[in-house]
Amino acid sequence: MHDIRAIRENPEAYAAALSRRPTVDGASEVAAILKLDEVVRAAILKKGAAEQARNAKSKEIGKAKASKDEALAASLMAEVAAAKETIESAGAEEAEATKARDDLLARLPNVPHESVPKGADETGNKEVRRHGEPRKFNYAPKDHADIGEKLGMMDFEAAARMSGARFVVLRGQLARMERALAAFMLDVQTGENGYVEHAAPLMVRDEAAFGTGQLPKFTEDLFRTNTGHWLIPTAEVSLTNIYREQIVDAASLPARMTAATPCFRSEAGSAGRDTKGMIRMHQFIKVELVSITKPEDSEAEHERMTKCAEGILERLELPYRTVLLCTGDMGFGAVKTYDLEVWLPSQNTYREISSCSNCGDFQARRMDAKFRRAPVGAEKAARPEFVHTLNGSGLAVGRTMVAILENYQREDGKVDVPKALVPYMGGLEVIG
Repeated sequence: MHDIRAIRENPEAYAAALSRRPTVDGASEVAAILKLDEVVRAAILKKGAAEQARNAKSKEIGKAKASKDEALAASLMAEVAAAKETIESAGAEEAEATKARDDLLARLPNVPHESVPKGADETGNKEVRRHGEPRKFNYAPKDHADIGEKLGMMDFEAAARMSGARFVVLRGQLARMERALAAFMLDVQTGENGYVEHAAPLMVRDEAAFGTGQLPKFTEDLFRTNTGHWLIPTAEVSLTNIYREQIVDAASLPARMTAATPCFRSEAGSAGRDTKGMIRMHQFIKVELVSITKPEDSEAEHERMTKCAEGILERLELPYRTVLLCTGDMGFGAVKTYDLEVWLPSQNTYREISSCSNCGDFQARRMDAKFRRAPVGAEKAARPEFVHTLNGSGLAVGRTMVAILENYQREDGKVDVPKALVPYMGGLEVIG
């Protein structure tokens, strides 16, 4: 959500910043918002003046009756009645214009950080660094789906019979690998990187989905239950909303949270993309990282979070690169985003396995999540400020399995287990 006061105070700068996103005409959006805002403010003034008139005339009615001036009393009562009508009409006008203005604000994406490169799509992204050398094969490397199916441990047909496309049944050692990867990632993030593990709801109400920016713009990307709840597309929704409508002490920040949860996505608009295999699923497990910080700390926290996600890939010895997303490829709520892309031999390219985003105060405004620099109860408590929120994948478990199967495959169809994962696989060193 955007700060209407900031838009009022410097509309040209705000319009220019929004226009760095190629899909947004900042000037027209800001003009439409300010036009509605003028209606809101005019209605507030009109209602306030009418309330003052009503209160003043109401006092005079008593005096007129006390002096038995019935004609004056009747005239004053008519003025009070007219003032009440004005209050009601101005109030309705204010409410309608406020809703229209706030709907426009809610559908606008976040303003990109000045360091984010301008670009129309992923071709405008900037590689920041890469780690590890892709393995050279003396045979044509197989796709992860072919590897898993030939092992008899990955069954897309069985999943399709019960659920349709974009689902999978994992068996035996691959089912264990999914569990092992989630446990390994959580142990690293909690034991070494200071994140606190959480078990949070998988279904949320409208307010929670709105708070993290899924609603109203991305309704089609979500699954909804018959109770009106939304299935979470990522644990970011549940973890970040722990702080909704809260005011916390500055001393408690940064707050770092993690969770391994199933995630549910409709993949609207992705028809024909990654239809084979486990790259783009309706249901998958992901270890999520969420940080809540003071405004001045969020940039450094963003770099730290990205390093925490990179560390998982490095321990698994998977080649990857880190990419700074451009304005045209960045997510709706992000100020700045790094994508981690892991090497997939079968595709001879890097594919996204994690996104780490700084959302600034964008989500906090939608959730009313604040902090206070002076402790609550102090002699003179500071005015509450909006926190900054960050989120990242640490990592997507299914895509990590995909990368392991492809990078650690053998020509005979078996798969070596990364050394870091062997203890989590009960000492198993080879799958097959």
